[in-house]
Amino acid sequence: MSTPTELSAPAPHGKRAAPASPRRPRKNAGVKRLSTTDKVVLGFMIGIPTLVQLAFVWIPTLLSVLLSFTRWNGLALSDIRAAGLANYSYVFNDSPAFWPAVQHNILWLVFLAVIATPLGLLLAVLLDQQIRGSKIYQSIFFVPVMLSLALVGIIWQLFYQKDNGLLNFLLGTAGTPEAVDWFGDSSVNIWAALIAATWRHAGYVMILYLAGLKGVDASLKEAASLDGANATQTFFRIVFPAMAPINIVIVVITIIESLRAFDVVWVINKGTNGLELISALVISYLIGEGQSIGIGSAFAVILLVISLVPITIYLSRTFRKEKF
Repeated sequence: MSTPTELSAPAPHGKRAAPASPRRPRKNAGVKRLSTTDKVVLGFMIGIPTLVQLAFVWIPTLLSVLLSFTRWNGLALSDIRAAGLANYSYVFNDSPAFWPAVQHNILWLVFLAVIATPLGLLLAVLLDQQIRGSKIYQSIFFVPVMLSLALVGIIWQLFYQKDNGLLNFLLGTAGTPEAVDWFGDSSVNIWAALIAATWRHAGYVMILYLAGLKGVDASLKEAASLDGANATQTFFRIVFPAMAPINIVIVVITIIESLRAFDVVWVINKGTNGLELISALVISYLIGEGQSIGIGSAFAVILLVISLVPITIYLSRTFRKEKF
């Protein structure tokens, strides 16, 4: 037989039963305290990268800004003299290479944005189709990314050599008066250098977009296909917008690559004779003949500002529209 349930006595007339007090959650329930060893390890993991960044990024940047307002030959610290805005005045008004360098940097940015980046995207889309040997093709296209730009310049020098270069050999002009000096002719050497830079940049973009394509939800493509969208419409209206974080990274990388393109032109002719770039001017004034730390630092600060302005504008507008 079942035991009758005991009923609690009703509260006296006119009195309300006191509500049961809620249980208070335990403090720090489920939170594990860090041991002394964990705290030491965490301190090293945060502190060492911070110190490295301070030592190699922020402190040199601050020193460059300060030195840009001085005259100094890079020898004794006692030789440092205040110069005010004289270095910037020289750069903008008297430096014969500054404005050609600005034009070349803009051309470099446009070329990478219009030619190299879409080429990398195209390669990524093709290799994402699971064609036979796609892993081999990925490795081949990614090899230039693992090379330094200086080595890329040396490799393309062999390709562009006037007398024994592969390009003139294929054109049938090697060893003849009609042979083009691809790196020596100031009217064509900027284009030759841009092609060399594209060889590396396209592979970098390809790998990033391949990672982005793998992360796109397949159900989005299936839904677009059921709605009657073709492959092109699906890509540009569904897939490409879904890769917005990757697009942001690639835009920033493209801007940075176009402004720090120093290695290739320095290997070719030290950034002269049609290959003037702001980054090459920084190095030429800092370590070249007639060393002038103040003017070189002024070029570096200008390069920093030019780099930050478009990146800041683009990121601020993008994050205002999108919430990741």
